[in-house]
Amino acid sequence: MPNYLELIQSKVFSLENLLSAINVWKFKDNKIVFTNGCFDILHRGHIEYLAKAASLGNKLVIGLNTDESVRKNKGKNRPVQDEYSRALILSSLKFVDAVILFNETTPDNLIKLIKPDFLVKGGDYKVENIVGSGFVNSYGGQVVVIEYLNNFSSSSIITKI
Repeated sequence: MPNYLELIQSKVFSLENLLSAINVWKFKDNKIVFTNGCFDILHRGHIEYLAKAASLGNKLVIGLNTDESVRKNKGKNRPVQDEYSRALILSSLKFVDAVILFNETTPDNLIKLIKPDFLVKGGDYKVENIVGSGFVNSYGGQVVVIEYLNNFSSSSIITKI
């Protein structure tokens, strides 16, 4: 019988292990899709966005803000869920291949190390404002903006509570 918890946990990568996996994936001609975020309270908007992102390539890598990074970006009352919980929830999605935590306020350094084929953000971003877009375009990668699903956000869910 499969050990699903171990399978899920194995999708949360250290940087060293992720870079090794990416080298193997690229050697096998897999297309790497990268996106990032806090994913504090996973909701329908996240699921649709991530599913569409995953459909662009063969491997979906999610850069996940650490708790410290979320506080820097969103304020002292965030995140609602700790980084390990958020990472485990994301890794349980079938179409997610890797989750990597990053402590900076942006994933710029991570994007430069991964060199994804596709850099993806939601429709609340403009291509020219997406961190890493110039770098990804410089080597022929694609920057993709996926349409934003209105009325679905962690902040709006928290406000309702």
